[in-house]
Amino acid sequence: MHSINNIELSSLEETRCQFNGGKCTIKLGIDVHQDFYVVVEQVGGSNPKPPQRFAKEAFLHWAARLKQKSSAEVYAVYEACGFGFSLQRKLSALSINCYVVCPQKLDEQNRRVKTDGLDAKALCLKLDRFVQGNRHALAIVRVPTEEHEQLRAIHRQREQLVGARKRLEAQGRSLMVNHGLEPVHNWWKLRTFAALAVPQWMRELLLNNQPILLALQEKIALLTLQLQSAAAPSQPRGLGKMTSVIIDREIGDWRRFNNRRQIASYTGLCPGEYSSGNTRLQSCVTKHGNPRLRAALVELAWRLVRFQPNYKPVVKWRQILGKGALATGAVRKKAILIGPNRVDK
Repeated sequence: MHSINNIELSSLEETRCQFNGGKCTIKLGIDVHQDFYVVVEQVGGSNPKPPQRFAKEAFLHWAARLKQKSSAEVYAVYEACGFGFSLQRKLSALSINCYVVCPQKLDEQNRRVKTDGLDAKALCLKLDRFVQGNRHALAIVRVPTEEHEQLRAIHRQREQLVGARKRLEAQGRSLMVNHGLEPVHNWWKLRTFAALAVPQWMRELLLNNQPILLALQEKIALLTLQLQSAAAPSQPRGLGKMTSVIIDREIGDWRRFNNRRQIASYTGLCPGEYSSGNTRLQSCVTKHGNPRLRAALVELAWRLVRFQPNYKPVVKWRQILGKGALATGAVRKKAILIGPNRVDK
């Protein structure tokens, strides 16, 4: 009778590998930074190894050698961040199963100690549970194709330019208000600026921002035409071409949803809930999901109310809509249900 001594196991996988002779999988938890990666490796079900710090290219070279030397399956995980999905694509090209997950608090025991190594270890342990079949261990983020990323970058850049224009315009209005003058809407436009009744010193200050605002407006107009030209020629009433393109490109692939509940969850327009025992409290929307898609749907809902007042759901909920704050929730729920179907048509 053989006995196994001095072996520390963190899961059942190591036991299966020892008794069945199978090849253990390798899990990599990665804490991503701009100039380096901190990686924790776990072989099979054994305890995770100490964290290692790699430069970007050095890590890819190390991962390629690891995959080449061990014929076992290699899995990797890292949190979604501002560095995009390039690491996931590079690891996938090396035949490594790489997942991107939602950022979350990894200090589950609330020790108030946070380091790159501890974060990478926590991700590695979550990945271990995920690989063993616990699909709730990781909150997977869908990785879009490079084509989808390029398409949605157009309207996102337009959104950023609109924000920059609003900030500069607000600075000009603030300057007028601070000196006792009535703010002028669109003061930077050529005709309005020429007739602007402000002191000469203020005009000179405003003149510093006016060319920038004109250039921004020109770029915004070009991007608007580009986006509208990409929309389908026939759109349902109340659904503009710009909104249609934004919704379609933010979703990416409608076929990844199995039902309407998944679409509603992705928009973040579902009511929040806090229930315990006999107490049930439904609060405001969760705002969980895509904020740009949510903003487009809210605009779509209010446009539906404004331009289609005789639409049956609007007529049905007219009394609710008249109560002000409840209007948004009522129409947004309808937009979740009818919006995707109309876009598909």
